[in-house]
Amino acid sequence: MKKKIFLIIFFIIGLILLPGRVEDTWNHSFKKISAMVSIIDENYYREINHEERAYASIRGMLQTLDPHSYFLKPGYFTRLQEEYKGKYSGLGILIQKQEDRLVVISPLEGTPAYRLGIQGGDVISHINGESTKPISSIDAVQKLRGPKGSKVNITIVRDGLEKPLELTIVRAEIPLYSVPYSFMLKEDIGYIFIRNFAETTTREFEKKMDSLIKQGMKSLILDLRGNSGGVFSKSLELSDEFLPKGAKIVSIKGRRSYYNRELRAGNDDQYEKIPLVILINRATYSASEIVSGAVKDNDRGLIVGESSWGKGLVQTVFPLLPDSAVALTTARYFTPSGRSIQRDYTNIEDYRYSKAIPETEREVRYTSGGRRVLGQGGISPDYEVKFSYQTLTADLLLRGEFFTYGRKFASRATPLSKKYIFPKKQDVKIKDSTKKAIILKDFIVNSEILEDFKYYLHEKKIEFESDKFVKAKKEIIRELEREIYSSLLGIEEGIKVYRKSDPVVLKAIEVFPEARTLVKKEEQK
Repeated sequence: MKKKIFLIIFFIIGLILLPGRVEDTWNHSFKKISAMVSIIDENYYREINHEERAYASIRGMLQTLDPHSYFLKPGYFTRLQEEYKGKYSGLGILIQKQEDRLVVISPLEGTPAYRLGIQGGDVISHINGESTKPISSIDAVQKLRGPKGSKVNITIVRDGLEKPLELTIVRAEIPLYSVPYSFMLKEDIGYIFIRNFAETTTREFEKKMDSLIKQGMKSLILDLRGNSGGVFSKSLELSDEFLPKGAKIVSIKGRRSYYNRELRAGNDDQYEKIPLVILINRATYSASEIVSGAVKDNDRGLIVGESSWGKGLVQTVFPLLPDSAVALTTARYFTPSGRSIQRDYTNIEDYRYSKAIPETEREVRYTSGGRRVLGQGGISPDYEVKFSYQTLTADLLLRGEFFTYGRKFASRATPLSKKYIFPKKQDVKIKDSTKKAIILKDFIVNSEILEDFKYYLHEKKIEFESDKFVKAKKEIIRELEREIYSSLLGIEEGIKVYRKSDPVVLKAIEVFPEARTLVKKEEQK
């Protein structure tokens, strides 16, 4: 049966990849593959899992085309659909792999995990009786998610408890927000972070914008760093939010004429007059590059950060069987100035590691206002701000030590934090005179807390050199403030305090006078 599945999938791939030449494909390639499968099946020294071999063959075939055509096997196809739809069935927790531990970052309010009392910092040691040590966080997500109403058994290890907790949780439908964070950075500057582009993105974005405008927002920082792309049409809708009716957003061109289209903004009276700065980095990808390119080439706003990834190819998802699909590159897209931002992938290693392309090898185009822009290397920022962690900071992040310390500090489980309480209101009276109140609106990580953190590292037998700690001091302070605020007030408050000292955000705030000038020039046209 599995052998037949392999042959069926291979034939369907042939139909997709080679339309008009199906007979040749069947008569030559298909017969060869069928013969090879029979030889392996009859003669290999052990039994073969034909399903896995089928998937591997399809992946290998697609890899000969380009880096962005790919096969979605069962489970991964389902997860892609969940990302696009903006909801999934599961427990409602954010998780992260920290060394060999699967750690709960936070339960989402109102979800099954929240109602059962799962806490940030809990370690999920087993899922349905299987250890989580050898699996990735992606594989763990696959195991934790499942049909609505189905059950999953997990084992929780929690500091302070002698025995692990054995929990059986009924999965429920969980919203998967693509626009998770928004807040005011200054009196008139708002901030919105978009994680990816899903069916719900435009609706979520407009809701966040309405809230910020009511709070007095006059200018917007749109953070697309780490945005993994997603639904193509939603990147068009978001671009339209900022561009006047008729402005070109993107054009696409494929081998088949029905893929050739020029797409323009269709609406006015949205957010065309709000000064805009977009933040990007190397992990800004695909659909998020369409938005960045449309804004830059129309001289609608400024781009700050690092050059984006450089993916200028469009994929169409073709379902194969009910639980699998092929995402096939069917067209290239071009920004309003006519440039392709796709980086050369002839040398796949250079492409994977995002090797910079010399400017002399990139095509030159011009924005609507005459500014010079380059192709073949992603979207270049108007103001470059590079950011990389010191070695010590990166190591402690990977270990999850900032996160763990923040949780311990907030629960008053470190030597220093035992001396404090954390009232959320300024006028709270402290009954215990031996305790000192930390008023959160004024809270900063000071030298006292840094020494407490060093003691924590010492207790965990994590060695570090003093000079490296000094070099990484500013980064360490930022990470500790984020985790302590997140533990005490919620993840969004932690993100907010972190962004207020973010060098890319600070540069964005600095260049808003220029962004406002761009809006005025557009109004004068």
